[in-house]
Amino acid sequence: MSGNTIGHEITATTEQIGAPCGTSRDNSLTPGRAARELGLKRRDFDLAVRLGRIRTVPDEGGGGGGRRVARDEIERIRAEEGLTEALRESVRAVGTTEGAALMGVTRARFTRLARLGLLVPVAFYVNRYRAVVWLYLADDLRQFAADERISALLRGRTPEGLRDQLAEGLDLRPRNWRGRHLGFLLRQADDPWARAAAVASLLDPVEVSEVVRDPYERSHLNRFRPAPPAHGSPGSPAAQLVEEIMTAADPDEIDWLRTDLAGAVEAARGQRPAPRPVPRPALRPVPPPPDRESTRHEAEPTGRFRSLLGRLRRRAA
Repeated sequence: MSGNTIGHEITATTEQIGAPCGTSRDNSLTPGRAARELGLKRRDFDLAVRLGRIRTVPDEGGGGGGRRVARDEIERIRAEEGLTEALRESVRAVGTTEGAALMGVTRARFTRLARLGLLVPVAFYVNRYRAVVWLYLADDLRQFAADERISALLRGRTPEGLRDQLAEGLDLRPRNWRGRHLGFLLRQADDPWARAAAVASLLDPVEVSEVVRDPYERSHLNRFRPAPPAHGSPGSPAAQLVEEIMTAADPDEIDWLRTDLAGAVEAARGQRPAPRPVPRPALRPVPPPPDRESTRHEAEPTGRFRSLLGRLRRRAA
């Protein structure tokens, strides 16, 4: 696994994986119900969805932009003997200690390999000490350890050039996780603006505003912006740490995402322009109020005329 995985992940996941459109709610299940029917823990089910191992469909009747699992998808997994167990094993995620044991290396060497981008995280969480705990697919680690081409990295001394990068603070774990996460978001996006918003979610808002200059398009992007992984209440130290991990930091990564965002917005604009406010019809100008002094003078003759009529009527009587 190369440290430069972000482009590979996105290229590999731009082709949508999903059940046929139009699946009714009667023929689909909520994620929680689907996980129970497959005998999976909810976190394992969610990871299987993220990796494209379980296909989902939009919740057309929910109104909240959620996802459901078609009944046919449940039956597909159940129909193949051993597939459910294989699915469970394929999404088993482990931390540094268990991962190092799987590969037969020390924790220190495992961490070095991960920081160099050779081991790509699939998930993370923030523990009670506000430290980031990275998780890796057990299958990925076994495949990496079995590759004879990199056996020297598992046993021998780390090459000097790599040691220098580590000494300078190199840590590709957040970047590689972002690549995998973006792949998941693109897999789930059923709308061109949702695909553009998925890319925008990994950029600082200032970067997004520089690429998408139209305020109505930026507002429309925000409607589709995916929520970040839930860790702590908004504004908490844990939530701020997650926000840092979610935001691209390396200049080349930022440039790559900006270019991709510009292309995604152009494609979305071509399919369905962002909505804009309907211009109001022109209103007739309201005439200015009459001058109070002129009104008083105009009213005086009228009063005298009415007094004259009154006297004439009395005389006639």
